[in-house]
Order: sequence, then C-alpha cells, then structure tokens
Amino acid sequence: TDEIMQQEIRPLVAVDIIEQLHRQFAILSGGRGKDGAPIITFPEFAGFSEIPDDDFLNVVTYLTSIPSLEAASIGFIIIIDRRRDKWSAVKASLTRIAGAFPGNLQLVFVLRPSRFIQRAIADIGIKLYRDDFKMKVPIIMLNSVSDLHGYIDKSQLTRELGGTLEYGHSQWIHHRTAIENFAMTVKTTAQMLQTFGTDLAETELPNDVQCTEELLSSHTDHHSKLKDELKLAVKQGATLLTCIREPVTRSANSKLSPDELENVATVERLLAQLDETEKAFDQFWTKHHLKLEQCLQLRHFEHDFREVKLTLDNLMETQAGFADIGDSVTRVENLLKEQKHLEEKGQEPLEKAQSLALHGEQLIQNNHYAVDSIRPKCVELRRICDDFTNETKKKYDILGKSLELHKQLDKASQWCEAGIYLLASQAVDKCQSQEGAETALVEIEKFLVTAKEHQLSNPKEFYNQFDMILTPEIKANAQRIVQKLEDVQEMFDKRQVSLKKLAAKQTRPVQPVAPHPESSPKRASPKITRPAAVAPPVVCQARLPVRAEDSQSSSLSNCLVQCSYLSQQGLIEKCISKSQGHIINELIETERVYVEELQSIIEGYASEMDNPNLVHLIPSALQNKKEILFGNLPEIYDFHNRIFLKEIENCIENPELLARCFLKRKEDLQIYEKYCQNKPRSEALWRQCGDSIFFQECQRKLDHKLSLDAYLLKPVQRITKYQLLLKEMLKCSKNSEGTAELEEALATMLDIIKSVNDSMHQIAITGYEGDVSELGKLLMQGSFNVWTDHKKGHNKVKDLARFKPMQRHLFLYTKMLLFCKKREENTDGHEKTASYSFKNSLKMSTVGITENVKGDNKKFEIWYNGREEVYIIQASSVELKNTWISEIRKVLTGQLEACR
Repeated sequence: TDEIMQQEIRPLVAVDIIEQLHRQFAILSGGRGKDGAPIITFPEFAGFSEIPDDDFLNVVTYLTSIPSLEAASIGFIIIIDRRRDKWSAVKASLTRIAGAFPGNLQLVFVLRPSRFIQRAIADIGIKLYRDDFKMKVPIIMLNSVSDLHGYIDKSQLTRELGGTLEYGHSQWIHHRTAIENFAMTVKTTAQMLQTFGTDLAETELPNDVQCTEELLSSHTDHHSKLKDELKLAVKQGATLLTCIREPVTRSANSKLSPDELENVATVERLLAQLDETEKAFDQFWTKHHLKLEQCLQLRHFEHDFREVKLTLDNLMETQAGFADIGDSVTRVENLLKEQKHLEEKGQEPLEKAQSLALHGEQLIQNNHYAVDSIRPKCVELRRICDDFTNETKKKYDILGKSLELHKQLDKASQWCEAGIYLLASQAVDKCQSQEGAETALVEIEKFLVTAKEHQLSNPKEFYNQFDMILTPEIKANAQRIVQKLEDVQEMFDKRQVSLKKLAAKQTRPVQPVAPHPESSPKRASPKITRPAAVAPPVVCQARLPVRAEDSQSSSLSNCLVQCSYLSQQGLIEKCISKSQGHIINELIETERVYVEELQSIIEGYASEMDNPNLVHLIPSALQNKKEILFGNLPEIYDFHNRIFLKEIENCIENPELLARCFLKRKEDLQIYEKYCQNKPRSEALWRQCGDSIFFQECQRKLDHKLSLDAYLLKPVQRITKYQLLLKEMLKCSKNSEGTAELEEALATMLDIIKSVNDSMHQIAITGYEGDVSELGKLLMQGSFNVWTDHKKGHNKVKDLARFKPMQRHLFLYTKMLLFCKKREENTDGHEKTASYSFKNSLKMSTVGITENVKGDNKKFEIWYNGREEVYIIQASSVELKNTWISEIRKVLTGQLEACR
C-alpha cells in the first residue's frame, strides 16, 4: 500500500505562501541546538509589527511543520535579533510569538537593542512584563552574539549571528517548493496507478475476439503511458536529490545541515516509495496482462471451436443422411464410393478438430484460468471425432454385410436360373433309355451338389450375421428368392423321381407320348408358374417359364427357407425382438461395471482416507472432508449393489419387467439429486487437493488410468444414461404390449433428471430470507427479459422500464414466483460459477396471466394485485413461453379447484 496515499495532507505548502516567505521575517536555517532542537530565527525586520496576523501565523506554522516529528518533539529554539531596534519592537515580537507560535518551545533568545538607553529599557521591561508574555519557557536576554555562542555552537548559526552555517534563503525556498512538488508528483502518480489498477480489476472480460484485442491494446497503451510518467517522476526525484547534495559534491569540506539531511531523507523515501509502487504495479500488471492474453487465447479457441463444431455437425448430419443400405450389388457399391468420398471430405475438419483439442490441452497445461471451459470443449471435439470415425466404421460394416448379402442373393438366383436351364436342356427322347436317364440323373446330382455353396445350416447364424440390415424390402426380396429355391428344388425332385423310374430295368419298350395341355393338371403357386406335371414315365421336354422378377432376384439356401418358414409361422418378429435382449444385456453389463467402479472408489479412495499408514499423505485442506469430496456416493453404491442391479438382472428372461423396475424405484433414484447438489463443493475441494501424493498413491494401487475426479463424474453420467437405454427399448417395442409402461418409465427418468438440474440451480439462490423448501415443488426455472410497470410509479420510470429490460432468472414454485438476478463469480481462477441474487417474489395466489402481448409472440404478462404491478416477460422462444404459460395455468387452476 502506498505510504504517500495514507499521509495526511499538509494545510500549507511553500507555493501557497511564497510571497510571505520571500519577506524573510522568519527563517528555518537548518541549525540545531545542542540537544538537536530546531532553531527558528526572527532576523531584524523593520516592519515586523505591521505583518498581518494571518501572514505571520502561516509562515510560523509552515516553518514548524518542516522538521521531523522527532526533532519537533524536542522543542524549538527561537532567536529574536533586535540589536538595531527598540524595546517596543522586542516587546511586540515576544507578545506575537507567545500568542501565535504553534510549536513546542524550548528556549527563547533575545539579542537586545545595542544602544545603551534601549538596552536599559529592555532590562527593566523584561522584568516588568515577563508574566504578560505568558511563556512557560525561559526568555534569555543576550547583549551580543558572543553571548549566544555560549548557548549554541557557531556551526549551527548563520553568518548574521556570527556563525559558519551556510544559508541562502532563495535556495531554501527553491528546495522546499521542489521537494513538495515532487511529493505531489509521487502522490498523483500513485493515485493514477491505483485508479488504473482498480479499473483493471473491475474490467469485465469481453466475449469475442475483436473486443478482447481492443481491450488488450487499450490497457497496454495506458500501461505504457503510466510507465513513462513513472520514469519522469523518478528522473525528477533524482535531479532534486542531486541539487540538495550539490554543496557536498562541490566541496569535500562542506556538510549538509540537519534540515538538508532531512530533505535528502525525504526525497530518498519518496523515491523508495515510488520504486515500491512501481514494483507492485508491475506485478499486478503482469498478472492482468497474462489474464488478458489468456482471455484472447480463450476467445480464439472458442471462435475456432464454434467453426470446427459447425463443420463437424454438418459432417455428422450428412453422414446420418446416409441411411440407405442398398437394394442391389451395384447400388451398394455406389454407396460405398459415396461413403469413401465423405470419409475423405471429413479428414480435414477432423484433423482441425484434433489439432484444436491438442491446442486446448496445451492451454490447460499452461495453467489457463478457464480450464473448466476449455476441457469440456476438448472432450466434445474428441467425442465428435470418435463418433464420426466409429459411425464411418459402422457404415462400412453395414454396407459390407449388405454387399455380401446381395452377392449371395445374386448367386442363389443365378443358381436357380442355371438349374432351370439344366432341366429345360434335358431332351425327352434321350431320357427314355436307361442309359440316358442315368446320365441325366448324374447331371442333376452334380448340379445339386453346388447348392451347398449357397446354404447355411443354421438360421440363427444367418440372423446374427445380417440382423442389422434385414429391412422389410430386403426381407421381401429374400423371401422371393426362397420361394424360387423351393420351386426349383421341387422341379428337381420330380425330375429325379421320373428319371429314376426310367433308369430302372424295363420289361417292355415305352412309347413316348406328348402330353396334351388340357390333360396336364397344374398346382397353383403364389410365386412362379409351374411347369406341366409329367405322368411317369413321361418326361416333359418343354422349356420351363421364368418370370422377370424371379430372374432379377438373388437367393440364399436352406437358411432362407427357414426364414420363410419362420415368417409363415409368425416368428420373424420374435427373432428381431431379440434387440430388446441386446439392450437389456447392455444395461446389465454396464450396471455391473458401474457398481464395480463405485466399489473401487469407496474401497480404494474413501476407505483409504481412514488408513493410518496413509494419513500423513493427506493434505490438511482435505482433513475431515471426506463427505464433501464423495457426497452420498456410499448410499448410491449401496442402492445399486443391493437392490437395483439384482432387479434388472431379473429382466433378462422378462424384458417387459424393465419399465416396472424404474417406476418402482422412482423415489430411490432421487438420491442422485443430493449427489449432484454436492458436486460443486466436491469439485472445488478436488481442485484444491487433487495433485496430492495421497490420490496418486491410491490411483497407483488401483491401477486406474484416470484420476479420481473422472470416477466421481460417473454417477452424473449414469443417471442420464438410463433414459437413453429406455428410448432404445421404446423403439424396439413400438405398438407392443409394454409400450405404455416404457413411455411412463422414460417420462419418470426425464423428470428425475429435470429435478436434479432444477435443484442445482435452486441451491445457488442467495438473499432470500425465507425457506425455499416452504414454497412447494420447484416446477420450472429459466432466464428471461423482464419489463416492469407500476401504476403508482412516475411516468419517466414507467417509460424507462418499458424500453430497458432486466435480465432475470425466474423460479416457479407451486406457492411463489421468485425473480432473481444471475451473477457469475470467478473461483480460484477457474471458470465463472453462477449464483442467483433474490430480487422480488409474487405469491401465486394473487397473480394473473395474460397469454399474448401485442407485437411479440414470445412475450406474456404476469400481473399482481389487480394489475397494480405488471411484469412483461419475454422468453427466448415461443415453445418456452407456451411451456411456462401451461405450467402457470396448471398452478392457478389447481388453486381454483382447491378454493372450490
């Protein structure tokens, strides 16, 4: 703290009484008595009695204020030189000094008039009037300067009093004004630095790059100007110091008087204070400049993040639009080319995102103040990159399986075509002989062997392989191929029966007979037209008809036959519904992992805080604060380990029971609200103690790759995961029996998440004198623009309120509507945390609502006491406005029903 700023301002400075000082009716020569008492001399001055009282008092007061407090406390020695004057002048001087001298007196020396008569009168007068002077110190009458030398050393007296002390009145005045000007300069400079420092401390950091650059430039320029002022002040002080020491510099035999030495000490002290002020200012500026530079880095990072994220979001949206898996080999191959092109297109933004995330991590390593803002963005960038990479891989896998499936269908279709061609190419006349029939049988058997290349022995294997791509269109196509396979197989079976009869040993020749169309009965089929049946032993030679849609299809084997069978039996849906089982399996597996992680945290960290062998590693700031760090984590672990995990494990065989688990445990899951409310305190404690050796030792023992803070985030992540799994279950069970219960369970989990989120805001309310728990359930909370209008208010206030909205955060309870002002405060150099300062409240039993405000469909009115007070509220969207209006109307309707 600047000492100059704390000193009391002196009432007088040399500049204020410069004319009176130049008259030289009183001087402070710098001499001292034997005990160090300052000497004030009143030299011979013809018009002493004519000096105005104010002028005399100002000069004497100023002179007594110059010596140090230590010297002034000894008391002043006054020398009144009236050798050439009369007794009346002596009397007048003593009277004026006795009545107006502001300092502490020690001795008064009077050099009496030198003329004989005046000396005699003075001797008599001093005896007669001594008591009238009312001085409590001795008044010593001296006949000559030699008598004075008996009391005061010659070196402390000026030449006028027979001494050797060098004194120049004009130079003394010049030094005094210079010293006081320098002191004022130091004070002004210190005030400017303090004002600038206060402005810097109160400056709000901008939210965009341009304003941050302008602020940094402005503050740097101002800092440079102040540094120039400091250098100028230091130069001024150094010059003044040189001037005061000039006599000593000029002559080695010269010595500075005590007053001059005090002047030197004063200037040196002012220079030292100036140096301390400069160092303190430089230290503060270094921190502030670093924060501004870090702010600029943050704004650049945020700007780049928004651009990169927008590009990545567009990329992900484009990728999500590639839902087609193809209906033919050619189409799938084209889709693979398009996916490859998208992957290549995404390389540049992905590299930018990875580079930006790396840059963000470097900022964190460099102790950036906004770690809590940068880290989530880095995590988000890496997550999007991983999502794109994983989604790309998934697309390739799906398209790869689709390509494999359509190739198999094509091969099966080609096999059918080849089989039909083989049957049609076997001439009837050649097959009538035993040898010809046997040859035809061999050809058919060789051809049927190739059917195994297109068959899967296990239908489940087929579904496991192609489950993700079995769309209704592909399923219908596969069923057509299945029917074609059955038809072809049936034709081969009938042909083999006929040929085997012909190949048997014949007792008489058989005349080939061409069948008549009208005598050939046909069996109807929904898929293909059957060839005419051949009565044994006659074989039809006609070419089998093939429909266009059959020739364009592909085919699978026995497995597809099984698919057709399952479809006909109404069981395909049962197979597909196995995806519900996958979701439940995932839920159970992740729940088991979650419980194990909670157990490892409690046993590996919380319990170790009570381990006497590790107590010495625990930092003092963490002592007795286990409940703050871990919150109610043991309660969460106990619930999941003893109850919830076992209940959802029972849903493996009965997926329809899953929704009931969540509905049944709705109240138990509210324990997450308490955990999330404690999370800010836990994070603050972790930031303070997270680097301690204790945590490093626990992490090493557990062989965890991540530190404790990552595991303490698990409950927050877990409570939000359930609703995602329920949504997936809901997709798989649309229009089925358990849909209603799943929808209710999903709504319950979303309500719990909302309740947790609302409670996090509620605990940040400050300044409300009542108990918020008495206001009923917190229904809604959010930020709005608010205008107020009071009928009793001044017109100007009403106009101002109408055009200048207030930013208010509203909390809607069943009994009260709170208006708060959102404030953000820095905590230990970390990102700003929000709090809500209470401003006003309205009882819900006395309010009314107007849904539409003319000119803006986002506004609505809440009025109070018969529209005596009106609050115009503007939401950020029409949907948000409608939600609030609906909730407020529910409250008002409920109150009306209660009154009835």
